[in-house]
Amino acid sequence: MGELQLTIIKKALVIILLILGIFGFSKCSKDYTVVDYDNILTPYSIDVPYRFPPMPLNPENPLTKEGIALGRMLYYDSIVDKHQARSCASCHVQQASFTTFSSNALQHINLAWHKNWLWKGEVVGSVEDVMHFEVDDFFDMNINNINNDKTYQKLFKKVFGVDYITEKEVSFALAQYIRTMISSNSKWDKYLRKESGLTTSELNGMALFFSEKGDCFHCHGTQLFTDNLFHNTGLDADPDNGRMDITGNPIDKGAFKTPTLRNIEYTAPYMHDGRFTTLEEVVDFYSEGLENNPTIDPLMKQIHQGGVRLKPQEKADLIAFLKTLSDTDYLNNPAFSNPFK
Repeated sequence: MGELQLTIIKKALVIILLILGIFGFSKCSKDYTVVDYDNILTPYSIDVPYRFPPMPLNPENPLTKEGIALGRMLYYDSIVDKHQARSCASCHVQQASFTTFSSNALQHINLAWHKNWLWKGEVVGSVEDVMHFEVDDFFDMNINNINNDKTYQKLFKKVFGVDYITEKEVSFALAQYIRTMISSNSKWDKYLRKESGLTTSELNGMALFFSEKGDCFHCHGTQLFTDNLFHNTGLDADPDNGRMDITGNPIDKGAFKTPTLRNIEYTAPYMHDGRFTTLEEVVDFYSEGLENNPTIDPLMKQIHQGGVRLKPQEKADLIAFLKTLSDTDYLNNPAFSNPFK
């Protein structure tokens, strides 16, 4: 074979190898997927506490660690307020079980299970619904403030995949965080889990609480210690309008939402108008201070005698039991603290 023929063969082989290489690379490139690790979300699952009802979830707003972290930032950031003067945490202070002495706001605790919101029930629906009310109506949020913030631009893009942030995404992020705010490690919870005992006074108070004599459990039942409904409990002979302002129905006059009794030790003042400053005053009222009125709730069966008429020791026992609902872990949980500090 001549030198010329060898040269031609070598060139042909080089060309063939180049062609194979090109096609091979093309085939590999079709199978190659670029992973954008900056936009991967971490799913988050909530373990429902012992004896709690199933938690209602929103399939349109799946929980992620990144979404929860974003909601926590918004909860503590005054950027949600039109005038950037207040945040959610302004009225919902962790050390007061996420309420505050000055505003008598209903505490933020185990809200994932609620459907009626605010003292008069101005909002009915999901956590997302009430968070939308807060940012749109209560705070009258200027959405441009968040859209102009480079940090929030990046975070909302990652969590919700949006280039322009709306009230919906803000509400969804806050709702994710709110669903994680669970209190379930009080002395009462430990007692149910057989991790702790109760004193004689606490046991007597428990028996009283769940009996017809004490008559507390009708409105403050289940592990949530609220029925999430509205009641006129006989605060005044001529009560405030209450839920009637929302429904327009005269039968709702004087009815207000049942607050949870969890962490009640830390959430004074009490009642919708904050008229009572101590648990002793509250118990005295239900014992002998009821005021009859035309729309009083039928559950207030002892209205004819002014209340349940407890003896001094029974009052002390009932208060002792109420204090077993205190969960100091919730008050100090770093997952619920200000992320900017």
